Amino acid sequence: MKNHKTPSASKLIARFENQLLDILLEDFRNFRAKNSKQRVTTQQTLSVA
Repeated sequence: MKNHKTPSASKLIARFENQLLDILLEDFRNFRAKNSKQRVTTQQTLSVA
């Protein structure tokens, strides 16, 4: 039989936290980029009017 070594709970939690943080930061960057584009469009529309 092979002896499979399972990672400890603290390592799993740390990995989960790192992945979650990466996902949240990516979502935040996308949100910020989307909002900055809308803000520029709104400012251009206001300056033309």
